[in-house]
Amino acid sequence: MSSGPLYLRMPEIAGIVAGEILRLEGIQVSAWVILPNHVHLLAEAVTEADADWARHLKMIKGRSARQANLVLGRTGQPFWQEESFDRWVRDQDEFAKVRRYIERNPVTAGLADSPEEFRWSSAWREPE
Repeated sequence: MSSGPLYLRMPEIAGIVAGEILRLEGIQVSAWVILPNHVHLLAEAVTEADADWARHLKMIKGRSARQANLVLGRTGQPFWQEESFDRWVRDQDEFAKVRRYIERNPVTAGLADSPEEFRWSSAWREPE
């Protein structure tokens, strides 16, 4: 978890990205996690017309990059890498497996003892 810039470990930057993920329209976000140097997102289009994933990623990356670069005092520099990796989830068993993988990722990376303890994840539960 130490390759590339680690801007996403900054709470203010992670909060910006989380906000953009959660405000997406036309998709149902099922799981997400913001790690120090990358993001995982599991989502479904609400309708077939909403399945323009390139547009959704552009919105997340564009708006969050602008805000993050302001926080970081950077101008004219890319925040996100050009590429992204996506895959189709073919059935409910695979969907559940991917969701568990995403939400357990901070535990696997040694960032939390349980998925519920990691603040920048759909699994996070605020302590009582």
